[in-house]
Amino acid sequence: MDFIIQNILNALQWGSFYALIALGYTLVYGVLRLINFAHGDIFMVGAYISFFVAGFLLGPLAGLSPSIAFAVTVPLTMFLTSLVGVTLERIAYRPLRRKGAHRLYVVITALMCGLSLEYANLAVLGASRLKFPELIEKQIWNIGGITLTNLKVMVIFAAIVVFLFLQWVVTKTRIGMAMRGISYDKFAIPLMGIPIDTIIVFTFVLGSGFAGLAGLLFAMSYPVLEPFMGMLIGWKAFIAAVVGGIGDIKGAFVGGFLLGFIEVGVVTVFPSSYRDLFAFTILLLILWMKPTGLFGMPQSTKI
Repeated sequence: MDFIIQNILNALQWGSFYALIALGYTLVYGVLRLINFAHGDIFMVGAYISFFVAGFLLGPLAGLSPSIAFAVTVPLTMFLTSLVGVTLERIAYRPLRRKGAHRLYVVITALMCGLSLEYANLAVLGASRLKFPELIEKQIWNIGGITLTNLKVMVIFAAIVVFLFLQWVVTKTRIGMAMRGISYDKFAIPLMGIPIDTIIVFTFVLGSGFAGLAGLLFAMSYPVLEPFMGMLIGWKAFIAAVVGGIGDIKGAFVGGFLLGFIEVGVVTVFPSSYRDLFAFTILLLILWMKPTGLFGMPQSTKI
């Protein structure tokens, strides 16, 4: 029984990482019908930003204690990462959107932006891995045969809070109503006096900021950074968002945890090399049975 509970906790932690990134994917797609393939690399950028921010705050110039440095690093990392996302939207996606470019060109641009972030990081910082500084002292609680850490609890709690916050923003606020309106008909919304560019920038701020938070939490949990760390986890989070129903916040949240449970479940039975094979095969079967995802709705064409 302890073995099962331990694996459930591990699955919740990995599912939280996938859910945090998948929420950014589904938020941008829900508003713009744009799959931002650079989102996984924004997660990577967030991890590196948090590394440099934490290093400065803990260094001799600032000399802050780890707890205060952590309290400052979280909002600062989210803010700086959101600036990266907004910059990508401004220089890469907005010109194509205003020219009415085909969606395929936007997808290719997103892929190129992601690769540019990866290789710019590689060119500037090199291929060597960086060790993330310790912001919070790791506490390990042994309850029976179950091992639980404060970082694991923090990651799961953060994913739940972010999900509830985004659900509230989209369903209960005026700006959330505008986001849903743009998703339904982006041509009619400006006629109602709603600044569409402002809403889109706000969407990228939210998505990129929470990707930065995911990068920080991931770096704290697994404190080794490398330039391509966002590639695989970004693709997995995208698949999780699609399986849950891309464009639906509940779907991204559930899809992330579903992928986490599938991966951990596979590893407990089979060698770890089979993890991705079985996980993607199961997710493919889910999409085969329900192409719109678990919570997705069929898209109707407006004439």
